[in-house]
Amino acid sequence: MLIETDVCVMGAGPGGCATAIQLAKLGIKNVLVDKAIFPRDKICGDALSGKVMGVFNKIDPTIAEEFSKQDTQIGSWGVKFVAPNGQALRVPFRQNFDKEQSPPGFIAKRFDFDNFLINQTKRFPEIQLLQNTDIIEHTKTTNGWVLKDKNDIIIHAKILIASNGAHSHFAKEFGGIEMEPAHYCAGIRGYYTGVTHLDPDNFIELHFVKDFLPGYFWIFPLANGLANVGVGVASDTISNKKIHLKKRMLEIIQEHPEFKERFKDAQLVDTIKGYGLPLGSKKRIISGDNFMLVGDAASLIDPFTGEGIGNAVISGMLAAKYADQCLTAQKFDAAFMQGYDALVYKRLWSELSLSRQMQKLINYPFLFNMVVNKANKSKLLRETISSMFENIDLRNRLQNPIFYFKLLFTNS
Repeated sequence: MLIETDVCVMGAGPGGCATAIQLAKLGIKNVLVDKAIFPRDKICGDALSGKVMGVFNKIDPTIAEEFSKQDTQIGSWGVKFVAPNGQALRVPFRQNFDKEQSPPGFIAKRFDFDNFLINQTKRFPEIQLLQNTDIIEHTKTTNGWVLKDKNDIIIHAKILIASNGAHSHFAKEFGGIEMEPAHYCAGIRGYYTGVTHLDPDNFIELHFVKDFLPGYFWIFPLANGLANVGVGVASDTISNKKIHLKKRMLEIIQEHPEFKERFKDAQLVDTIKGYGLPLGSKKRIISGDNFMLVGDAASLIDPFTGEGIGNAVISGMLAAKYADQCLTAQKFDAAFMQGYDALVYKRLWSELSLSRQMQKLINYPFLFNMVVNKANKSKLLRETISSMFENIDLRNRLQNPIFYFKLLFTNS
């Protein structure tokens, strides 16, 4: 089967769906392909920040509205940081939040969320969705790309937008994206039932366990009594310290005084699974002749939080809008495509570079202890930290040594 299209979007996760739907809203027909048949599982922390729904609100408000009605998700109102000394700090995503309002974030299994997005793409006649389509050949031509799958589907596209994840062969072969341990994180997660003392407002939990630094342990509540439980550590740390992630995660659950009690009657559902996270802790070239990279394929994961979905949908929206410019100008060369890189890093680099600095702070547990201890005593500091989730300028204070100096020598 031969298909001709202006734009082919390769990979139908959140980034790919955001790209395809934005293209459709711009009136651009496109082909969205994925090697899987949905619904399918995707190893992830399952947290959806306010960024995600914010982007879909811009693309098509119907999507966010419909998702808020799904019984497979729960709204999340904040995050609880637990310092190495065991002190906890609850930080709402919004100050003085009202649970009668729409929540700023959600938590949902990727199995459910990605399938929801796939069904949303079916609303648009401009999108031709091809599941069970594994592109195994990418051939560059003077007019764009010729793509072939194992079932003899051939796609001719002027622009290829690769949103097919952290292990994208296209990103490696044509984008020059390499696995760099210093800019890579490994994580594992398992689903548990019966975890006790989950937050009543569905705050996600990030625990900086003293003998597990610079990694962290998380517990994210899910619908139907489940919890997503996992650990994440920089890949170079794993290599240098020879850390066995699954073993360490189970040791934390079984031996740490707090978790031992909370997991006393918990049951693991399915198996513990691992995944790699290419971090956006350095700038990379994320486009070239007739192509753009989106999301994890472009290594845009937040270095501190490990969040990838928000930056995937942002880059997908930007890729679709830039594809519109390319088609209008009929320019597809690498030099022109650099405009996409500029848009992405203008939007994301301040945040990514700040998160890189915060990632380094994990090596200094006394700073975490100090901030949490002070914040628990100071309403003003708690409100400042809460505002940092929405205000990048406020978050920049965290990488300024003067911020910590003031913390040490003020009592309010």
